[in-house]
Amino acid sequence: MRPLTPLEARVLGVLVEKQHTVPDTYPLSLNALVAGCNQKTARDPVISATDAEVLTAVDGLKALSLVFEGSGSRVVRFEHNLGRVLGLPGASVALLAMLMLRGPQTAAELRLHCERLYRFADISSVEGFLDEMAAKEPARVLRLPRAPGSREARWAHLLCGEVAAEAAAVDAAPGGGSVSAGEIAALKAEQARLAEELAQLRALVRRIGAELGIDGG
Repeated sequence: MRPLTPLEARVLGVLVEKQHTVPDTYPLSLNALVAGCNQKTARDPVISATDAEVLTAVDGLKALSLVFEGSGSRVVRFEHNLGRVLGLPGASVALLAMLMLRGPQTAAELRLHCERLYRFADISSVEGFLDEMAAKEPARVLRLPRAPGSREARWAHLLCGEVAAEAAAVDAAPGGGSVSAGEIAALKAEQARLAEELAQLRALVRRIGAELGIDGG
């Protein structure tokens, strides 16, 4: 498969995302697809593509069998075929979509951002799917060298060709040792999940203690 253009990758990522987040309106009309490509949130970089540009990207993806037109609607609608063409499971498709939409990210950030597309059990599960795609021939993702001041390495997709590590790596803040907003959000989400599990375990202990006539604290 030839390398995708950046807009083709954006279109593909939007189709994967919207399949899960707005299933009632999927497959997407051209208007919905253009709006998804030009979103101001959850996109890096933010772009302003025209209808004609998005249609050209769709035609390129159709030629690769990555996108096809849905049937049974008066309005032309588009859906992706990414998993079948690349032979990837849903978890890997979700990871690729987030990398195409948001650029290079850490495994923790990817787990957080993929929440509505695929729920990973933990960060090691994310890394397992990434490692699997990196080992494929050809590789679909790449682990980037850790940037100075960064705590974790980031991953990038290779569907648009080779990645310039220097350009893809996030610059460290002048003070060094900074933590990105995405990493903070991921840590907070993990903390909330662990707190919920702890509360459930405490409730279970109290219930068992009550049944046994023991003070469970």
